[in-house]
Amino acid sequence: MEPGKYGIPRDRGGYDCGGSGAFPGRHDCICVRGYGVLRDREHRMREAPSVCVVGGGPAGYTCAFRAADLGLRVTLIEQHETLGGVCLNRGCIPSKALLRIARVIRETQELESAGLTFEHPRIDLERLRSFKVEIVRKLTSGLADLAGRRGVEVIRGRARLAGGLQVEIDSDGNTRAKGFDRIVLATGSGASIPDVLRLDDERVWDSTRALDLPQIPRRLLVVGGGYVGLELASIYAALGSEVTVVEMMPRVLAGADGELVRILQRRLIREAVGIRTGCRVVDVELRSAGIDVTLKDATKTERVQCDALLVTVGRVPDSGSLALERAGVDVDRRGFVLVDEFNRTSVAGILAIGDVAGKPMLAHKGYYEGRRVAEMLAGKEVRYERAPVPSVVFTDPEIAWCGLDEEAARREGLEVLTARFRWGASGRAIAEGRPEGMTKLVIERGAGRVLGVAIVGSQAGELIGEALVALQAGVTVDDWGEVIHPHPTFSETLQDAIAEVLGRPVHTVRR
Repeated sequence: MEPGKYGIPRDRGGYDCGGSGAFPGRHDCICVRGYGVLRDREHRMREAPSVCVVGGGPAGYTCAFRAADLGLRVTLIEQHETLGGVCLNRGCIPSKALLRIARVIRETQELESAGLTFEHPRIDLERLRSFKVEIVRKLTSGLADLAGRRGVEVIRGRARLAGGLQVEIDSDGNTRAKGFDRIVLATGSGASIPDVLRLDDERVWDSTRALDLPQIPRRLLVVGGGYVGLELASIYAALGSEVTVVEMMPRVLAGADGELVRILQRRLIREAVGIRTGCRVVDVELRSAGIDVTLKDATKTERVQCDALLVTVGRVPDSGSLALERAGVDVDRRGFVLVDEFNRTSVAGILAIGDVAGKPMLAHKGYYEGRRVAEMLAGKEVRYERAPVPSVVFTDPEIAWCGLDEEAARREGLEVLTARFRWGASGRAIAEGRPEGMTKLVIERGAGRVLGVAIVGSQAGELIGEALVALQAGVTVDDWGEVIHPHPTFSETLQDAIAEVLGRPVHTVRR
């Protein structure tokens, strides 16, 4: 990588030591081998280097906490009242609390076939809201306590770059500029709302509004068939809404394995979630009696009615308010901050992590980047490794995947074998009333290396962890085939899929 590009400066304030680990003269270098905070010996004796983390979501607070643990002076600037970002306050955690409620409702209905009949649930929306809020409160108060115990200075306010390594902070009605040794941008992302759906009406929701449970509408139209749209559709269908999902692409969950998505889609349709693909919204008319939405697909245009309209068409990086141009930080046309493999931006001393630094826009990717960047700043040696990033959709059934699918593997010039184990032959899945699942492996032909794993079924998000270890360790299918899985568990579906590859199936007949 050339000096001066994406964080490797040309001058004495930088880190381009050619991997030697030391600059000549009185400056010490920690290279990446180390993107550590450079400091001369007098400075090190006087005080620890200062790091400003802008944004207190998963990436930001992970970076701040780890940096503080490693002895750096950390300032964490967060514009909202609580730490945790969208994920904890308005996304991942509240949605999982409500998905649990939805799952229990569905399970009570399904148990009628086993001879157990329950009353139809009476939903107290106020108590349900309080239940969700209390879960979030416990976790956000825990983060505040952890920040305090680590000595992290938390400032409630907005931050903008002011040139160089200066940050302009708006807090409590006052604006001040402060300099730091390093700056880490971790401002996350926000909902993307198309112009046709940018409407000032309490019946038009984004995901945050939907998770606030303003009402249980009789008819809910969800625009966007990604993971957020499908999870929220699942929740509201269980609570009693008549739900329709509209997706512009040929299928929902465009990034997931189509074979697994079809299994999920069949179940959603059984749960009275209508799904329309290859369809877009061209007009919205707000009426007192409801919302008229004009939909257009390849063959026709029609008008449908709903009582609430939920927009979940994607997310965009939250970089517009950072005044990146003042410091000369490069962004792409979508607003993502451009970074190298070590999360360094085009400006020496400024790094970016999490959603604002590019896809995949996932909290666990942010955790990983936050830790690595903190360790680099503290002078630890950090190697570039292309770690597999898992994806999970928390519908019922869940879908989870990591690594390469068949198409991606072939694009990389690899010959592959694909193994499928259908959960209709799993004792645990049948006992749980969840036979509509599949575990799928993509294996490199000849070498036997595991390239990718995809699962649809109950607890798929938990099962994918084992697959990640296999991918990260580079194990072969022969190695994995010697692992003893407990019986009866969903994890045995991995064992059975491996047995298919090795030609020794037990619960299916060899083809």
